[in-house]
Amino acid sequence: MHFSQRLSRLSANVFADMDRAKAKAVAAGRDLIDLSLGSSDLPASAIATETIAQALTDPQTHGYVLHRNTQAFREAIATWYTERYGVAVDPNTEVLALIGSQEGTAHLPLALLDPGDYALLPDPGYPSYAGGVALAGGESYFMPLTAEHHFLPKFAAIPQDILAKSRLMILSYPHNPTTAIATLDFFQGAVAFCQAHDLALIHDFPYNDIYFAGETAPPSVLQADPEKTCSIEFFTFSKSFNMGGFRTAFAVGNAQLIAALRQIKAVVDFNQYQGILNGAIAALQRDQVTIAENVRVYQARRDALVEALNDHGWSVPKPGATLYVWAKLPEAWSGTSLEFCTQLVAQTGIALSPGSGFGKTGEGYVRFALVQEPAVLREAVRRIQTFLSPQP
Repeated sequence: MHFSQRLSRLSANVFADMDRAKAKAVAAGRDLIDLSLGSSDLPASAIATETIAQALTDPQTHGYVLHRNTQAFREAIATWYTERYGVAVDPNTEVLALIGSQEGTAHLPLALLDPGDYALLPDPGYPSYAGGVALAGGESYFMPLTAEHHFLPKFAAIPQDILAKSRLMILSYPHNPTTAIATLDFFQGAVAFCQAHDLALIHDFPYNDIYFAGETAPPSVLQADPEKTCSIEFFTFSKSFNMGGFRTAFAVGNAQLIAALRQIKAVVDFNQYQGILNGAIAALQRDQVTIAENVRVYQARRDALVEALNDHGWSVPKPGATLYVWAKLPEAWSGTSLEFCTQLVAQTGIALSPGSGFGKTGEGYVRFALVQEPAVLREAVRRIQTFLSPQP
């Protein structure tokens, strides 16, 4: 049987290696504490689930959902966005329903890249960004994000020959995995850069609500590009409302980019069940309690984890946003994040994400996901300490 060459560009990665390592640890009888996945353990918005439940008995919600059937959803998004960020949005041309924001970042390159074209991607960054570029037959140029530069890309460092062949740039702040937050000034610079070089600016914005005390609300990229000259932004209900399994998200931005993504989407899928869209509307319009509780819970977990790590000699800063902690490995393990994580889960049952799984520049770090209660996080740190300082 013959398979396409593009599959070779979607080969196994370090997360597949970690899945195998976790399975072996469980088979060996280890008590697994999985801090490797950013899948919330908190319940979905009650307002959303109650609305979905009410829709289940309505046969009018049981059919295919075409673009025209998402009108109420798009109108709710446009109103919410304008009230939240102060930028006018046309629900008919500047909003698109998505089956998870990953659909947007994975499919939009199909509309923008021809073979040999480049995408400018963050390194470290979410793995599906490069996957979408590979599916489109494009090439990836990875912009290093380092602590010395506050995990922001240096646009001036992009080689001119690469820039001449580039068609899009992907950013995502607050950032997974580094937890960095970008300012409006940074986005204004990014928009100006993309305008000057005829690039589509794609901003993945899943953590818009997950920021902690002392931080200002993260800006939308469209606040830096209110005319939507080159920008599109992806939002999701997965983090704010704990609806990851419902695969509900949306895009807001440049009308041409929205139309192009809609054209790709039309040959790939329909939309979600109408009841889920109804639930999403209800959550967006009426549920601030879930968001506030999420922030409270994640901040308490962040504090418990970081304080426990620091108490045991692993110096880690407290992140200002997201549901992750990005930790530089102890010097003895520098440059071996996958080996560290596979040995750690084998010996202790603690599963973390190796930084190398997010890109070359992520090497030397590990990511903790705040998806367990504080007591469990403290137990995880206790086991990690026994791994780092074994008794003779």
